[in-house]
Amino acid sequence: MNFFTLKKNAMKNLHAMVLGATGATGQEIVRLLLKDDAYSKVSIFVRSKPNIQHNKLMVHEVDFSKLNNYKDLINGDILFSALGTTRKEAGSLKQQYLVDYTYQYEFAQMASDNGVTHYSLVSSTGANEKSFFFYPKVKGSLEESVKKLKFKKIQIFQPPMLIRQAELMREPEKNGIKFLKGLNKIGLLKSQKPLSVSLLAKKMIIESKSEKSVQLKTYQLKDIL
Repeated sequence: MNFFTLKKNAMKNLHAMVLGATGATGQEIVRLLLKDDAYSKVSIFVRSKPNIQHNKLMVHEVDFSKLNNYKDLINGDILFSALGTTRKEAGSLKQQYLVDYTYQYEFAQMASDNGVTHYSLVSSTGANEKSFFFYPKVKGSLEESVKKLKFKKIQIFQPPMLIRQAELMREPEKNGIKFLKGLNKIGLLKSQKPLSVSLLAKKMIIESKSEKSVQLKTYQLKDIL
């Protein structure tokens, strides 16, 4: 068996971990990973067990306020981090910060310490740690923090407004997407064109299998489509 055969076989035995697996993008990532022959194992870390079963799927129910208790479980080839919430869902900005920054960073840090080599993050367009606004500031702060970890490959995706699954869409989101699409039709705000979570997840998985040796890459809308 030559080197290229060994390498090809290794690419068909990948273990993916998914954080935020029950969210809109996370659900799509998990669905596509379970269908992908390159991935032989998919581990998800969730607050409560989802209604999904598959022979490749390993479900870990965790208390995110005590992540260190689960550190030994955070082992694999790649971590897809798609955890996120809103102020309304979280109940306060403090709780939103815990989900959008603290839990994701702590998890990424443990993955890095355990030798996970590849990190794929769902961030947001406009992410900037120096932003005056809370949401892009938190997203930008997380990006800058994970860049300092020891991953061999870091891929950061900055999608615009996401088109989630119909059952998850709220009325304000529907109105916002409709408004942006109207502007897009007359040539305005094309960089903010709404993106479906299925397209985002598909691109993330395609890029996860890329053999390009770029250590850090940030994907904006033009890079995702």
